[in-house]
Amino acid sequence: MTPIGLYLHIPFCDGKCAYCNFFSRRPCVDSSDLKEYTERLIDSIKAWGGQLARTVDTVYFGGGTPSLLGHDRLIRILDAVYQSFDVADYAEITVEVNPSSTDELDFEQMKRAGFNRLSIGLQSANENELKRLGRRHSVEDARRTVERAQAAGFDNISLDVMLAIPEQTMASLDKTLEFCASCKVQHISSYILKIEEGTRFYQMKDQLRLFDDDEQAAFYEHTVQKLAELGFEQYEISNFSLKGHESRHNLHYWHDEEYLGLGPSAHSFLDGKRFYYDSDIQRFYENRICDESDGGDSEEYIMLVLRLTEGLLFDKYEERFEQPVSEKMISAAMRLERQGLCRVSDRSISLTVKGFLVSNAVIAYLLENNN
Repeated sequence: MTPIGLYLHIPFCDGKCAYCNFFSRRPCVDSSDLKEYTERLIDSIKAWGGQLARTVDTVYFGGGTPSLLGHDRLIRILDAVYQSFDVADYAEITVEVNPSSTDELDFEQMKRAGFNRLSIGLQSANENELKRLGRRHSVEDARRTVERAQAAGFDNISLDVMLAIPEQTMASLDKTLEFCASCKVQHISSYILKIEEGTRFYQMKDQLRLFDDDEQAAFYEHTVQKLAELGFEQYEISNFSLKGHESRHNLHYWHDEEYLGLGPSAHSFLDGKRFYYDSDIQRFYENRICDESDGGDSEEYIMLVLRLTEGLLFDKYEERFEQPVSEKMISAAMRLERQGLCRVSDRSISLTVKGFLVSNAVIAYLLENNN
């Protein structure tokens, strides 16, 4: 059987950023909840490892802020993964870290334990933008985190960057992207700011100067062009890397491959079924699994692979579903190609940068013609 990805959710943050609607909470002053969560997560890893006879080739510690656990707890959790699952020798093992919570992390110990990739929440290399976002780190904190990790032997590092921050300019965006390149990292994830219900930005939305769709598109197109100039190749709507440093864990999602997610709000796709844990720590402790539903059909597959710059590969589709891509959908893609939204060849359909900006509408139109 093909290997799976393993996602481990760490639902703790030292505070909510103004734009964040992910499930997280502040840890107790005495860290008792961090200790309990570590033990319960390890129990869950062992239980699932006993049920699944599957090789794991990617492990991703996400959050929240996994680095808040500290290196000792992170290593204990990873050790439990190795003891409970057949982890491939070539496995990609990523942990998300925030520059505000890394001073006490021993990156050398983490590297020896098996971690080999870091995802660092930079968001901006401009101090005023960091303050506006509610981040609790400085630009120098971020640089120091990267340098300490590199000194410990990490050579696969990703930085997160946010676009269309209130009052952002093309010049300030360039400063951020050039900062990323100067840090000699291998991967950059770049997301357009979305104002989500339940966030501080949502409460303040009438007071903020927010960018309209055209302005957001300009930031996005500029980012794609600038990162290409800096040597980063786009491989997904929001992701760019040096050659060979794509996020293999996230490629499991975008190729509609199987993965197990453990922790509150974590989602899974196994044996053709999708299920998840509710956004509630206690319910995770009680192992309450929600909403088992079918997944992996052709429409879902098309929707996911069209996020990738390689797009929908006809031979991969036919191999998986034992039927060719419909001529009707190829014709629909050709109509979109004339509008500059798609590229169609004898082997694939893919979206252009312009198409990525309206990807939901483009993909919906293609799926309407998939019969």
